[in-house]
Amino acid sequence: MPEPLDAVTPVVAGTPVAPAEVAAPPTVGVEEEFVLADRHSRAVVHRAPAVVGAARGLLGAPHATAEVSQAQVETVSAVCRTAEELQAEIVRLRGGAATAAAEYDCLLVPTGSAVLGRPGPPPVVDKARYRAFLRRFGPLVQDQGVNACHVHVGVDDREEAVRSVNHLRGWMPLLLALTGNSPYSDGTDTGYASWRSMVWGRWPVAGPPPHLRGAAHHEQLVGHLVASGAAMDPAMIYWHVRPSPHLPTVEVRVADVLPEPAATTAYALLVRALVGCAVDAVRAGEPAPEVPDLLLRAACWHAARHGTNGTLPATHTRDCAPTAVGRLVEELWKRVEPHLSRYGDDRWVGDWLSEVQHRGTGSVRQRRVAEQHGGRLQAVVDELAVPSA
Repeated sequence: MPEPLDAVTPVVAGTPVAPAEVAAPPTVGVEEEFVLADRHSRAVVHRAPAVVGAARGLLGAPHATAEVSQAQVETVSAVCRTAEELQAEIVRLRGGAATAAAEYDCLLVPTGSAVLGRPGPPPVVDKARYRAFLRRFGPLVQDQGVNACHVHVGVDDREEAVRSVNHLRGWMPLLLALTGNSPYSDGTDTGYASWRSMVWGRWPVAGPPPHLRGAAHHEQLVGHLVASGAAMDPAMIYWHVRPSPHLPTVEVRVADVLPEPAATTAYALLVRALVGCAVDAVRAGEPAPEVPDLLLRAACWHAARHGTNGTLPATHTRDCAPTAVGRLVEELWKRVEPHLSRYGDDRWVGDWLSEVQHRGTGSVRQRRVAEQHGGRLQAVVDELAVPSA
């Protein structure tokens, strides 16, 4: 079995490497969060401790974990290099977690927010860290049962990892627009494509990262945030993209959990290519556009609200001009295609982007299912639920 994500193998930085080393794709790992729904009512249920225990028995302890809410389960992939390996791992994890959920009469549902019912206010998962969260942040913690997809890409050099964030931050609104999968919350259409990002954005340390002058500036800033009480420790810096606090990776955290394994795989490959482009830009000494934090946050709100409809500010450029989302996708493709083609990932990502264009994002598809079933949101849960292995 591949090694767990904590053993991630980084991209080697610095001097040129031999051709055989160049041919090896950078490492990639994925963390996915899911909501548990009752098999009969399809409403949220708080059975995570039991389900996570069963999932660890099926998948291995490093690959299933609890989240803040007792209505959530998180899977953690092994380190992967190829698209085929990554998709097989995601299928394995989802299937095993769904089987564990079925043992406790639950459905494992890949949606950014709970379609029916709320993930609180029963107590948060009984961990010292989460109890400390509750003492410091109060009711904010109990309303955080939302589900994301986090992608880790190996980058060995800390300075390069930090500086690459500057080149990545401007792409976060578009990635959010493409991955919105949480239109419903507690039986209500929120009107948003990604309600998850709105809920998660309430944390004082969530959202777009600032422009970082380098690793020393990053460490100083994180230290100030922890000292202020806004974060308990460096792991609680919940930016959309960040250098991982405990792994030699760049971690992109902006996306909702995606509906299917193929979508998750393609999205992770797209992120890997974007990180590769960012590292290349850092090594070439290319300056990153210094997009104002407020404008970047506004663009992320727009992406969460409207998804791929209409326009978005082109925050990957200096002028940030409002641009049709379709045009932004073309610019994104032009940027990443050389990296994708290098490892044979272009078909995977191209097929997914084409599907989003023709079938819509997860949020669009959730609403379509609800409309087809006369507004019955139970049908949305059934459509999303992961089959048992």
